[in-house]
Amino acid sequence: MGQKDGTVHRERNRPVYRGSIVNIFAEFLPEFMHFSKLESANLILLFGLIMFLGALGGRLFQKLKIPQVVGYIVIGIVIGQSGFQILSSNVITALEPVSSIALTLIGFLIGGELKSSVIKKYGKQFVGILLFESIVPFFVVSIVVTGVSYLVTKDLGTSIAFGLLLGSIASATAPAATTDVLKENRTRGPLTVTVLGIVAMDDAVALILYAITSSIAASLLGGQGGNVGAQLLGVLYDVGGSIAIGSLVGFLLGKFVHNVMTDEGRILSFSLGALLLTTGICQFLDLDNILAAMSIGFFMVNFAPVKIRPTFSMVEKFTPPIYVLFFVLVGAKLNIWNVTAFVGVLALVYIVCRTVGKSVGARFGAWLTKAPPTVGKYLPFCLLSQAGVAIGLSIAAGQDFAATIGPTIMLIVTATTFVVQLIGPVCVKHGVQKAGECGLDINEEDLMKQTSVADVTWSGQSICSAESPAIVSETTTLNHIIDSFSRNGNLNYAVKDADGKLIGVITIEHLKECLLISELSESLVAFDVMEPVKVTCTGETPVPDIYRQFTEHDTEMIPIVAAGGKADGVAEKYAIDHYLHTKIIELHKKVEALG
Repeated sequence: MGQKDGTVHRERNRPVYRGSIVNIFAEFLPEFMHFSKLESANLILLFGLIMFLGALGGRLFQKLKIPQVVGYIVIGIVIGQSGFQILSSNVITALEPVSSIALTLIGFLIGGELKSSVIKKYGKQFVGILLFESIVPFFVVSIVVTGVSYLVTKDLGTSIAFGLLLGSIASATAPAATTDVLKENRTRGPLTVTVLGIVAMDDAVALILYAITSSIAASLLGGQGGNVGAQLLGVLYDVGGSIAIGSLVGFLLGKFVHNVMTDEGRILSFSLGALLLTTGICQFLDLDNILAAMSIGFFMVNFAPVKIRPTFSMVEKFTPPIYVLFFVLVGAKLNIWNVTAFVGVLALVYIVCRTVGKSVGARFGAWLTKAPPTVGKYLPFCLLSQAGVAIGLSIAAGQDFAATIGPTIMLIVTATTFVVQLIGPVCVKHGVQKAGECGLDINEEDLMKQTSVADVTWSGQSICSAESPAIVSETTTLNHIIDSFSRNGNLNYAVKDADGKLIGVITIEHLKECLLISELSESLVAFDVMEPVKVTCTGETPVPDIYRQFTEHDTEMIPIVAAGGKADGVAEKYAIDHYLHTKIIELHKKVEALG
């Protein structure tokens, strides 16, 4: 009756597990995670596992100065098909809707970046770079893969089919990992705008190329060959239908939210509902949900009332957990152990040729369209990732050519996706850093969160300083304070004793009252006119906390103290406001200087 270790024994309907933890997971999940019978507790456990481990991996890699998306994917590889197989293939398949939702949100946010002003400014640049960064890798991969395959197989027809299909797949670029890096590093500038436009649109080029090459490949492999015209009509249906559905939903959503909704929570609910509805319609009609979502974003940012533009920021705040789930599942799908020597050689050739093709095509397109120097120099680093469309086309090839080269193409694309999904985000970060666009896409609220009191400067000097003119001794005369007031920018004063400790404050309101009794001003000192200290801060106090204290204590000045309670300056609201406004203007000037 006994069974080998690592199996599940049943006695009185109670499972007893033996063997290693890996075997326990291997037995437990396939049995209990069939989604037709899945209990809600197991579903919650599964999502919790993915979310927690993914977030942990992302944070660890971020600490190592590596984009967090790489951490998500690595965690997926560890717990997925290439690792401990905690996530079985059935589970991964059942969670596929998460990937569709994530790609829809990504497409929507990309569409929101394609403002009409951006299109007018960069439209020619987009088209030129798009064509060359898609077509050049197609030809490079097709020619070199055909040659290498022929050297091994000695079959010219099969080798040409290999080259053509892999060449068409090579033209696609994955937007998900790329946009996550841009978002993480808060980038803004011509390179960022170009990358967002390119990765959103080159999927359409890949679909067209695949429609043409799959028909030619079918003829070369002994089939009757598909009708190229019919294939192109299919692509037209896919692209045109997706854009039409997205534009219609964007129009209806804009009208509905503008006329009915005022609460942010409800606006977010209806926006997400519209995006999910669009995803479902696209799946039902076999359309591209990324293009449809991008069309919604494009329509809303350009044609919807200004009142509903904050919808994008609300949706963006909703995306982080979805991104974690998506990228962990991307890693979990990859199985790197099925790669043979022939597949490995072709995969290596594919990666090298695709990288060379993307780089040469992007640089030539940027040069031809007179794009800013940073675009031509660093755009190649941002076009390496491949995932969604490339994998989808490889699956299509696996089905269309199941008896010949289809399974091999699927293996090659899976293996190369594993590599480029790991190195691609790192290269994107390198590119935007070198282009000087990191940290430029922030508003005043973001800047506040990154700033402490010690960072604030006034007239080129930190407001947190023991030598600040806003600090006076308790024996300083009122006339001297008034003279200082006329020569310096501060409006309030911190009063210190002989040991340098803070003992009081002099506000501008109190100073005005003292001026009314001018006959006594010569005999008054700071100790006579100071007020007791109600609240203090330190140089490490975050600026948002300072603003909260300004409101809570109905004041526009808070004295700064150092260790031992010594006076270390005065934090004045108008000075902090001025500092934040100046920094935002400087960031805008940097963006304009980049082109």
